[in-house]
Amino acid sequence: MTTHAWRIPRGHAPSLDFDRLAAMVENCAFHKWLGVKLKALDDTGVAIEMPWREEFESDPVVGYAHGGILASLIDLAADYAVAARLGRGVPTVDMHVDYHRAAMPGPLVARAAVVKLGGTLGTAEARIYDERDNLIASGRALFLTLAPETTKEATT
Repeated sequence: MTTHAWRIPRGHAPSLDFDRLAAMVENCAFHKWLGVKLKALDDTGVAIEMPWREEFESDPVVGYAHGGILASLIDLAADYAVAARLGRGVPTVDMHVDYHRAAMPGPLVARAAVVKLGGTLGTAEARIYDERDNLIASGRALFLTLAPETTKEATT
């Protein structure tokens, strides 16, 4: 497997260090349930690993993962590629996922990179690989990059 987060030439340096971004990735209840961990952060993007859980199984006979789990991993990896550059998480506006092969039991790695980062919207791509480096799914997401006017704490 590649040592870089993403398989593209070097890009912009992240705004967050590894520990801060890792804490953001792991501090969400859904992400804790998924078991995701930040594995790489560099100026090419991010890599996030997700261990297999029995609950991911969509077909008990064949044993492959549900597509919604893969879409979630695409979304969160792309989101954190943008967050690494902006220094904060951003909401997803739109997303498209392509499924290339069934995800069978075993750890998965999502690699994501920013395509374009603007003042209002940003685009990032993500690809999911299995433990044999087979491409499982890929996707592109659009995120709202405007600075938030309020926080959850300020509105309660």
